[in-house]
Amino acid sequence: MQSSDLPNADTTRIADLRSDGLRPAGLRPAVFLDRDGTINEEVGYIHDPLDLNLIPGAAAAIRELNAKGVMAILVTNQSGPARGFYPESHLDTLNNRLNHLLEEEGAFLDDLYYCPHLPDGTVSAYTMVCDCRKPGTKMVQLATEKHGIDLSRSYVVGDKATDVELGQNAGCRTVLLTSGYGQRVLDGAYQWQVTPDHVAATLQEAVSWIMADMAARV
Repeated sequence: MQSSDLPNADTTRIADLRSDGLRPAGLRPAVFLDRDGTINEEVGYIHDPLDLNLIPGAAAAIRELNAKGVMAILVTNQSGPARGFYPESHLDTLNNRLNHLLEEEGAFLDDLYYCPHLPDGTVSAYTMVCDCRKPGTKMVQLATEKHGIDLSRSYVVGDKATDVELGQNAGCRTVLLTSGYGQRVLDGAYQWQVTPDHVAATLQEAVSWIMADMAARV
């Protein structure tokens, strides 16, 4: 399980942009975001970094979270290294491109966590049952300890059943996106059916609902 603390990750530079005085005191709400099919287009395992491209409107949605002082934290399963598709360093390359694309549109992630493991992988170093692979909560737990997050006021957004179950396991509210694999989850054709707190077509729609829900719960 890795985060932006990695010395060769570019996310530290991006995170420097958040020194704007907008963060409220005490425990803070956060939105935990999946990556593929949520922020960037779902194209399967990405070998060429240039194949990682933002879903239209995703950067604007994250920019709204930035402006409102709500932490935007990436939590993503990335089993490519465990499957032998590419080295773990390739994940840093992909995430650096993601940060660069967001930065170009004036948005940033407050932190980034990924799990490279898989119980039935082909590379022994990454083949294991872990507690960071979603719907396990280790990535959320680490982010909560590091940033002082109030999970009862936080949200998990993604396009898979595992994202919804992560949120439920962590005590967050959940949004299932119909982008990526989300519609197939709803139809019972991928993973398994779940009951999120909200269903949205896009990340922008999800953030609009989250902002309204946060205001209603104050």
